[in-house]
Amino acid sequence: MTLYKYILQQKKKHKKLWSILLDPDKINLEEIPEMIKKIQKTSADFILVGGSFLSQNIIPLLIRQIKEKCQKPIVLFPGGINQICQEADALLFLSLISGRNPEFLIGKHVESAPFLFNSKLEIIPTGYILIENGQMTAVEYVSQTKPIPRTKSDLALATAMAGQLLGLKMIYLEAGSGAKKPVPLKTIKNIADKISLPIIVGGGIKNKKQLKKAWDAGADLVVIGSAFEKDDFNL
Repeated sequence: MTLYKYILQQKKKHKKLWSILLDPDKINLEEIPEMIKKIQKTSADFILVGGSFLSQNIIPLLIRQIKEKCQKPIVLFPGGINQICQEADALLFLSLISGRNPEFLIGKHVESAPFLFNSKLEIIPTGYILIENGQMTAVEYVSQTKPIPRTKSDLALATAMAGQLLGLKMIYLEAGSGAKKPVPLKTIKNIADKISLPIIVGGGIKNKKQLKKAWDAGADLVVIGSAFEKDDFNL
């Protein structure tokens, strides 16, 4: 069974999922063994690997070491073509549909397509929607796009609807790494009530209570990044 079919299956059963996000730029090589032990103790369904900016390309090494000790599927969450690695299990083929920068709508995709077309990675086309969180995030700076205002849930909904009509397979609502505020629950609910695609929510979720609220609002998969890295999160 593919990862996407598994996600659809769990959604149909109303079973919620969560994932740990590992940003290679925030990982020291010496800490990888201990980090893997910590991941193994969690109930996380997946491990996402990637970030907006890559100053050290340890992704192949990181994935190899995780696979040696851990059976959880590894999904690439790439900020650029240099973050693609054959050794992962799947890749979120992100299109930044909340922005108007052609490079992140289709440009980077064209660059990576010849490689991905012949790879063994499971490719999951995903609509990426940035939601304002109170401060500028790395992805906003790198992509040179503005997030959708927190108060404009109708615009976020229309954007998600467009993503579904375009044939994308999932919608990722992103507040940003280390966000002050997570994606508004109203926005999650409005989108979950109207579209049929699996909804991923990430950014600014710091504890179990916030995670559960995102699930209850309609998120199918919640991503925990900075909170896990800081050892503030245990599930």
